Amino acid sequence: MEFRPCIDIHNGKVKQIVGGSLKDAALRFPNEKISFHSVSKEGIKGGHIILLNPVSSEYYKATREQAEHALRAYPGGLQIGGGVTAENAKEFLDAGASHVIVTSYVFRDGKINYDNLKRLNAAVGRERLVLDLSCRKKEDTYYIVTDRWQKFTDEEVSTVLLDELSSYCDEFLIHAVDVEGKAKGIEKELVKMLGEWGKIPVTYAGGVGSFEDLLELKKLGNNRLNVTIGSALDLFGGPMAYDKVLQYMKKE
Repeated sequence: MEFRPCIDIHNGKVKQIVGGSLKDAALRFPNEKISFHSVSKEGIKGGHIILLNPVSSEYYKATREQAEHALRAYPGGLQIGGGVTAENAKEFLDAGASHVIVTSYVFRDGKINYDNLKRLNAAVGRERLVLDLSCRKKEDTYYIVTDRWQKFTDEEVSTVLLDELSSYCDEFLIHAVDVEGKAKGIEKELVKMLGEWGKIPVTYAGGVGSFEDLLELKKLGNNRLNVTIGSALDLFGGPMAYDKVLQYMKKE
């Protein structure tokens, strides 16, 4: 289990998404620019940056500038998502991203758009693509959600789907949206299923609010899942000290 940092950028500023709704984040960095120098120094890779403004937004330029600043600060160490298409994916890789992360471009009209998925593979290669299968629960089933987690697709997060899509990507990123940003516990059923599968790297995000949650994630996930912690970190005003999280993960 590895720690994977994360940053969501909206209107050129860092935000937190709480249960699918945007909240301002109390980010404690020494300047207004997003800094990943600590992450770089520690050699932590696989963290992700998500651009929350669409290309059509008046704030997209500011949001993208912030993201590219972080990519330049740690070339090859970070993944990036938000508005990524086959046409612009290489631009982000050239800016320093290790991988591009995609949801809405692949999941269209409630289904998997295999034409777009194949275009992405042709543009950047399977080894530099992360598929975001972030999901919400509906009638005891987890479904992939798109458009800043507001739209349900018809695609169920299952071992069958993971098997099918794993041939197209290098990793999966999966936010448990209903508990995202709340720091009140993980989605145990989802974590257990993902941990039992474990065929390519999976980063889980959602609900971690304590070191007890990390221990439970490790056990239920068979030590196969990487983890993102957002609002619970002291960098965002939460109770979990960033330095202690790094120490804990190294020990584990």
